[in-house]
Amino acid sequence: MQTLFLLLAVILGFAVIVISWRPDKFSVARSGFVGAPPEAVFPHIADLHKWDAWSPWAKLDPNATNEFDGPEQGPGASMRWAGNRNVGVGKMTITEAVPGERIRIRLQFEKPFEADNQVDFVLKSENGGTNVSWSMSGKNGFIGKAMDMFYGCDRMIGGQYEKGLANLKAVVEAETARTLPE
Repeated sequence: MQTLFLLLAVILGFAVIVISWRPDKFSVARSGFVGAPPEAVFPHIADLHKWDAWSPWAKLDPNATNEFDGPEQGPGASMRWAGNRNVGVGKMTITEAVPGERIRIRLQFEKPFEADNQVDFVLKSENGGTNVSWSMSGKNGFIGKAMDMFYGCDRMIGGQYEKGLANLKAVVEAETARTLPE
């Protein structure tokens, strides 16, 4: 029995060392093309009220509650949400918005774990439409390092970003098609 406990202690100690050597920072990024100009895409990101139409997390918990504060859109606009275990509890605040070019957001999670991350959307005019880059970066604490080692932040968040970009494309392109003159 002592040998088993000693073996478990060695394995646990080794795991702690390996996890602590993991990177202190993380970054996840995805890009997608929207068949509309940056000026048509920008309001759907810079106005947090419009996120429910395309955010993949809105689909994970349709009963989540959202509270908005600050201006309608742009710097200072914020949204606090509370939802099930798939979306958690947190707040996002737009810290920078350059129309048609980029939006920067401070993303603060409270549950299921605490985190303070930066989210960036970069819009580039390309081939008659917009290349939208969506990224998130932040610090990795011990729990984040452990999760990244076994599941991978890129795998966990990247797939949601891909869904969100596809949803954003559908919403913006449908709106653009409705507003085109016949």
